Amino acid sequence: MQGRRIIQSVIICFFMLANARSQQQLVTLQDAIAATLRNNYDILLVKTDSAAAAIDKEYIYAGFLPTVNGIVSRTQNTSTQKQVLVDHSTRTGKDVQNINLNAAVNLNWVLFDGLQMFAIRDRLNQQFDLEKINLKNQVVNSTAEVVNAYYIIVRQKQQLKAIEEQMSINEERVKLADRKLSVGLGTKPELLQAKVDLNAQKAIHLQQQTIMEQAKEELNQLTGMRLPAFYEVTDSIPINDSYHIEDIQNNIEQTNLTIQQYAKNVDISKTLLREAQGARWPTISFGSGYTFSKTDTRNVINPYSTIFNRNTGFNFGFTANVPILNYMNVNRSIKQARLNIDYNETSLSRQKNMINMSVRVGYNNYRYQLSALRLEEENIELAKENVAIALERFRLGVSTYLELREAQKSLEDAYDRLIAARYNTKLAETELLRLKGELVR
Repeated sequence: MQGRRIIQSVIICFFMLANARSQQQLVTLQDAIAATLRNNYDILLVKTDSAAAAIDKEYIYAGFLPTVNGIVSRTQNTSTQKQVLVDHSTRTGKDVQNINLNAAVNLNWVLFDGLQMFAIRDRLNQQFDLEKINLKNQVVNSTAEVVNAYYIIVRQKQQLKAIEEQMSINEERVKLADRKLSVGLGTKPELLQAKVDLNAQKAIHLQQQTIMEQAKEELNQLTGMRLPAFYEVTDSIPINDSYHIEDIQNNIEQTNLTIQQYAKNVDISKTLLREAQGARWPTISFGSGYTFSKTDTRNVINPYSTIFNRNTGFNFGFTANVPILNYMNVNRSIKQARLNIDYNETSLSRQKNMINMSVRVGYNNYRYQLSALRLEEENIELAKENVAIALERFRLGVSTYLELREAQKSLEDAYDRLIAARYNTKLAETELLRLKGELVR
């Protein structure tokens, strides 16, 4: 009885799972990209860095403001005293209490520091701009990953349909071989071989389904696990064949995000040089303060001692700190800052050359993939027609199953090349848009 219930539960779970798969939600590329922009972990991490830079920018003028500090202290001590006077008389006292209360408000305002405060302000602004570029660059790169991952699933889906078409041909082969054998026109090996080929296609079909599910999990990982448990993708891979190399190369130094990152690093290194040079100049500060102190003394042993004392006062003045000799640290910092500028400028030039080379290589690959795609689209029509003729000849008994199987193999290879050409063309197109910086607008 219990075993029957277990079997019933398994059957119910199986049908529920099958029903869920049959009602899979369609996820478009735009849906996947939207989920990625909201939940991709790499984007979220870069957003945190950008938010930190935004906080620094929010308080960018704090370095121009004075510092004000308040100090309050209260001390109390109890002591035992003994005094010996000139006439050798002795006075002693116990529990002599002394209470001191001190308070002060001090202001310090740096009026001139060799313009370092202005250099720091500019550096924080540029750091904020750099973090915005980093965030956009991560968005573009993550979007490119999602586009490639999405169309991998579409590719596997098209491959699955091609396998199913091959299965339908093999099923027809089995029927024809069985019919020919039943009327004495065929042989047993032909029927057996047709069944073996059909079973092989079924095994490949199962394997292809597993591959597609794995590809879906990889896409789900990129989107922060925000896609449905079971979902479907579109059937086609749209291709734009109208890009020209002039369109990609035009103004690429202003649109390529990697070049912008390197250029911003040059700007930041120049502000660091200004900061280092500012240390050569004197620092002029304005200081001011208000002080209050009060002392209460109780149980004194000397009748002429002060038992209450209070002082209040206001002070202000200017301070100049002139650097004279500091182990040549300023000169060392300036030389290192200049070397840093040279390094970043060289890196920027190198990156420009690399991007220009990548654009040329990527465009050549894009044009090649387009040509290969057109060729394979022509080949697939020829292969389909060839299989149709071979199948009809086999049905009429004027050809062998070997000729039909050879035509099937040609069709299978043509499908593999066509599907790969579509996907590779989309990869090349996506890479061009990523290099241009226009994958996300």
